[in-house]
Amino acid sequence: MSRGPLDEQQPVADAGRVLDGPPPGSAAAELLDETWQDPPGFLGWFCAVNHKTIAKRFIVTTLVFFALGGLLAAFMRLQLARPESHWMGPDLYNQVFTMHGTTMMFLFAVPVMQAVASYLVPLMVGARSVAFPRMNAYAYWIFVMGGVMLYLAFLGNSGPDAGWFAYVPLAGPDYSPGKRTDFWAQMITFTELSALVEAIVLITTIFKLRAPGMTLNRLPLFAWAMLVVSFMILFAMPAVMLASTALIMDRLVGTHFYNPAEGGDVLLWQHLFWFFGHPEVYLIFIPGLGFLSAIIPTFARRPIYGYSAMVLSLIATAFLAFGLWVHHMFATNIPELGKSFFTAASMLIAIPSAVQIYCWLATLWTGRLHFKVPLLYVLAFFFILILGGMTGLMLASVPLDLQVHDTYFVVAHLHYVLLGGAVFPLFGAFYYWYPKIMGRMMSEALGRASFWLMFLGFNLAFFPMHLLGLEGMPRRVYTYQAGMGWDDLNLASTVGAVTLALGVFLSLVNAVRSARAGEPAGPNPWGAGTLEWAMASPPPWSNFHAVPVVYGRDPLWQPGPAEAPTHVSGLAADAREVLVTTVVDAQLGQRALFPNPSPWPFLAALATTLLFVGSIFTPWAVVWGSVPIAIALIAWFWPRRRDAAEELALEQRP
Repeated sequence: MSRGPLDEQQPVADAGRVLDGPPPGSAAAELLDETWQDPPGFLGWFCAVNHKTIAKRFIVTTLVFFALGGLLAAFMRLQLARPESHWMGPDLYNQVFTMHGTTMMFLFAVPVMQAVASYLVPLMVGARSVAFPRMNAYAYWIFVMGGVMLYLAFLGNSGPDAGWFAYVPLAGPDYSPGKRTDFWAQMITFTELSALVEAIVLITTIFKLRAPGMTLNRLPLFAWAMLVVSFMILFAMPAVMLASTALIMDRLVGTHFYNPAEGGDVLLWQHLFWFFGHPEVYLIFIPGLGFLSAIIPTFARRPIYGYSAMVLSLIATAFLAFGLWVHHMFATNIPELGKSFFTAASMLIAIPSAVQIYCWLATLWTGRLHFKVPLLYVLAFFFILILGGMTGLMLASVPLDLQVHDTYFVVAHLHYVLLGGAVFPLFGAFYYWYPKIMGRMMSEALGRASFWLMFLGFNLAFFPMHLLGLEGMPRRVYTYQAGMGWDDLNLASTVGAVTLALGVFLSLVNAVRSARAGEPAGPNPWGAGTLEWAMASPPPWSNFHAVPVVYGRDPLWQPGPAEAPTHVSGLAADAREVLVTTVVDAQLGQRALFPNPSPWPFLAALATTLLFVGSIFTPWAVVWGSVPIAIALIAWFWPRRRDAAEELALEQRP
C-alpha cells in the first residue's frame, strides 16, 4: 500500500505547513489587511471588490436561485403526482416548467461553479486577489440584476413559457405574443455577459498571478478544471448570446432570422443554441471533476494518481464537447451520415471521463481512506454518474433516441448527469471548504443524515423517470390520464423529490447552525496539501501576509528544502500591490498595483440593466441606454490623484 505524505499518527488538525510571513496581529499584518479590506457601512457594501466578499455574495445568490428552482420543481412534482390533476393549469405549468429549467441552467449551475472558483482559485494559486477585481464585482452585479428581472417578470405573470431552450417558432412572434420570451432572451444576455467577464477574470488570475514556483505542471487540478471551463465559456457563450439577440430582434424589430417564409431557418436556432447547450453540460460537469480531484487526495492521504493524464483528459473533454451538439437534434432532418459522426463523438467523449475515473479509483485504492462527509458525496458521484453516462451512451444511438427523445427518459438522463456529475460534488465541496470560508466545522452527524436523504431521495425521484420514458410518458405535459400505467411511478418520483428536498434543507440547517456553534476549524482541519489551507480560517483580507514560494504540486505536503525561501518579500503593505509571474513557469515578473474599492462597477451594472430591460420595450433604449453606460465606464477608469500618488511612490521604491 502506498504511503501518503502525512504521518498516520499525526493529528489531522495539525497536518500541513503554515507558510512564513508577518505573524497575525503584528503591525505589518494589520496594515496589510487594512489595505485590502472593503469599506465599511451601507455605501461600502456597494463598493466592495475583495474577491472573497464578492464570491460569498455570488455563492449565496446562486443558492437562493437553486432554492427557487427547487421550489418550482416541487410544484411540478405535486402537479404530476396523480393523474388528471388541476392544481395548476397549462399556462402556469408552462411558466413554472420554463422557469425551473432556466433557473437551474442559467442562474445556478454555471454561476455557482464560477462563484466558488472566484473564492478558491486565488487562494489555491497563492494570489492576494483575482485579476481585475472591479470586473469581478461587475460580473456579480450584472448577474443578480438579470435574475431579479426574470423573477419579477414571473411574479407579474410575464414569465417565459416556451421552455428553457425556447425553440422557435414556438418562441417566435407568431406563437408567443407578449413580453414573456423577451424577458427570457434578455436574461440570457445578462447571465452570459456575467459568465464571459468572470471567465476572463479567472483565466488571467491563473495565468499571471500564481505564486513563484507554481508552474503549470504544479497547478492544482481544480484550477486546471476552471481554466479549461473558462476557455470553453469564451467559445460557447457567444453562440447563445447571438441566438437570443437574433430571437429578440425577430420579435421586436421585424427581422426574419428564424422565419422560413422570409429566407430564415428554424433549425438555425437549434444549431446555435445546442452549440452552446452541450458544452454547457461540461461547463457544469468539469468543475465537479475539479472538486473531486481536490477532495479525493485529502481523504485518501496521498497525491492524485496520474496528474498528467487528468489534465490531458480535462482538455480532451473540452475539445470533444464542441463536437456533440447535433446529439440533441437527432429527431430533426439532419442527414443520416452526419448523425453517425455525432453518434461516434458522443461515445468518444466517454473515454477521457473514464480515464479520470480510473485515476480517482487508483488514488482511493492505494490510499488510507478517511470516510468524512465530503468523501461520501464523492462516492455517490461514481454511482450516479455511471448510470447517467450509460443512458447517455444509449441516447447516442439514433434509433433509440428517436423513440425516447421527447419522453421522461431524457429528463432522467439529464438529471442523473447534472445532479450526479455536478450537484453531488458541489455539496461535497461545500462540506470540504466550509471550514475555510466560515472558520468552523460543520456537523458530521447532520452531514451524514443530509447525504443519505439526498442520495436515496435523488434515486427515488429520477430513476422511475427512466421507466416512465420507456413506457411512453411524454415530457413537458402538465397532466395525464388515469389508466396509462404511469400513476405509481409518478407518485414514487414525487416522494423521492420531497425526500431530496429534505436532505438539501438539512444541509442548510447544518450550515446556519455551524456558522454560530460549530467547532473552530483552524488553518487546516482536513490535513490537505494545497495552498488555500496555508492561512487562517477564514482567510485574512490579504489572503497571504507573505506571497508563498511553491516547490511541489501539494505545497503543504512538499515544502521544499529546509534552506529554501518560503515566501517573497518586498511587496507594499500600504497599497494593493500584487506579484505578477510568467505564464508557464511562474517565475518572478513584476509588481502591479490593483484598484481600490469603487461604486462604479455597481453603477455600470445598473446602467447596463437599464439598457437591456429598456430594449425589451423599445429599440431606442439601445441608443439612449448607451449614454449612462458610457458615463459609468468613463468614471470607472478616470484616473484619481490618490491612485496616481500611490503609483509614483511605488515606482520610486527599489
